[in-house]
Amino acid sequence: MPSGYRVRFWWVNQNQTYRHEVPGGYLWSPKRNRGNGRNPFYDFMREVAPGDAIFSFADTCIKAIGIAGSHAYEAPKPLEFGQAGAYWENIGWRVDVRFIELRGTIRPVEHMAQLADMLPRRYAPLQANGNGLQGVYLTLLPEPFAIALVDLIGREARTIVDGLRIEDRPEMPAAIGLVEWEAHEMERVLADQQIPDTTRQAVVMARRGQGLFKQNVQRIERICRITKIDQVEHLRASHCKPWRDSNNSERLDGENGLLLTPDVDHLFDRGFIGFEDDGRVLVSPVAHRESLRKVGLEEALRGNVGAFTEGQKAYLSFHRESVFLEARYNR
Repeated sequence: MPSGYRVRFWWVNQNQTYRHEVPGGYLWSPKRNRGNGRNPFYDFMREVAPGDAIFSFADTCIKAIGIAGSHAYEAPKPLEFGQAGAYWENIGWRVDVRFIELRGTIRPVEHMAQLADMLPRRYAPLQANGNGLQGVYLTLLPEPFAIALVDLIGREARTIVDGLRIEDRPEMPAAIGLVEWEAHEMERVLADQQIPDTTRQAVVMARRGQGLFKQNVQRIERICRITKIDQVEHLRASHCKPWRDSNNSERLDGENGLLLTPDVDHLFDRGFIGFEDDGRVLVSPVAHRESLRKVGLEEALRGNVGAFTEGQKAYLSFHRESVFLEARYNR
């Protein structure tokens, strides 16, 4: 659990996806609405942190409680969804969750005399009469509202929330969606006979920040902008627009890369840090500050790393919009 981080409570509407997400141990949402507009109930996925508690609402009942086991990460729509849920975007946000199905479910509509005054004014999970809101997927709950839900469910809920919080444990590996997606993309590259052999090899090596891609990045970058290390053998070329999201040209474009040490590369790739166009370093609100301090990066991340090229700015914009874990909505 991040030092000084206070566990938050979330509500997820799973009428269409409960039978997939709860047994499968995850949440998944598109990144944007059907019209490509921002949606706060999808953006909230980027604010979930390991140890947060999540109330699962389906068929008018609170049916399960989950404990988040990861931050959000990019992942394809789960194959088991089929046509269920929001299927208009193939790449979305995934959060790994340890769900416990409740033996004693409750129907919030039967308790609105107690709950209604505690509903948030913005992004509420329910109407004041207790009816569900179709447009809501994931939303943050005020702590009094969440505690009231726990009290209504009883000992079972208190045991889950108090006993299964993930204290001082690492994230669950972001393996299922992310690794399968990259493996699928790699298979596509290897099977494409229209790509010359030398280019195919370069694209494959670029996935690990090596080869021709690294050489192209070195024409623009000389050091790790955060740690100032300049020994190239200790640096990897990190994609601003991730390899998995890029086409083959972008995968080899030197302006789509920064030279970073492995620790910094991990933070950048998983969205815990990002960069403004003017060189300011962005640190995600869900980043584990104690870990940053222990690896000696806390102070380095407070500075300005210098100007970027116009090409780099375009790729960094993608990173801020599609990778960086940012709190976007004021409560």
